[in-house]
Amino acid sequence: MASVTLQNFTQALEEAFRNTFINYINSWRVNTTIEENMLQGILDAENLNYVILYLMVMIGIFSFIVVAILVSTVKSKRQEHSNDPYHQYIVDDWDGKTKSHVLLQDDLKATIHENAGAKSKGSPSLASSVG
Repeated sequence: MASVTLQNFTQALEEAFRNTFINYINSWRVNTTIEENMLQGILDAENLNYVILYLMVMIGIFSFIVVAILVSTVKSKRQEHSNDPYHQYIVDDWDGKTKSHVLLQDDLKATIHENAGAKSKGSPSLASSVG
């Protein structure tokens, strides 16, 4: 008997909260001016069912594009790590190859070329920026 009373109390409490909430929300929708009532009538007359369909189609197209990009990226990464000759050419040890071509590392010399025409245009010189 106590559970039936508690269940009825819970249902009565739920019904009271629901009615209070619905009345509160409906009081927001009630427009007070004639213009707002006319606007609400126009909005109520419009059929907005296709808006949801349009949004679903747009989200579907966007999702298809994202999944296509993801699949192509995963596929290219999978091919990149395979034993194809192009990838093997890229991952070769280029430091070792270039070091074998240079006989003496201490023999390398650098050359600085100066643009005299740029100095005459009033640009800052190298000596003034270093000092």
